[in-house]
Amino acid sequence: MNTEVDIIQLPILFALTFVLFFGIGFILNMLLKTTWFPVYVYILVVIPYMVYWLWEAGESLLTNITQYQITDYITFIGGLIGAILSGLTIKKLRSQGYKMF
Repeated sequence: MNTEVDIIQLPILFALTFVLFFGIGFILNMLLKTTWFPVYVYILVVIPYMVYWLWEAGESLLTNITQYQITDYITFIGGLIGAILSGLTIKKLRSQGYKMF
């Protein structure tokens, strides 16, 4: 399996993970009336799950971390930025007086 990604695919990967976690975070913030819950979920659940999913059995921690590609880091960063911006958006909407958020 080839893990190299074309330079055009990197911004698309970033945009997809950003939009995915922004949308999920925005909906969770609306339904649960929280602000930073999606960020906590992303940091405590999604990132460890992705690390576990990409983990190579029988390798050390340092070996596994150094084997991650730039696409893995872009995926992590894009999702985290989306989750953070969903919280900031909800916070801004609430400060402007929108009661449904």
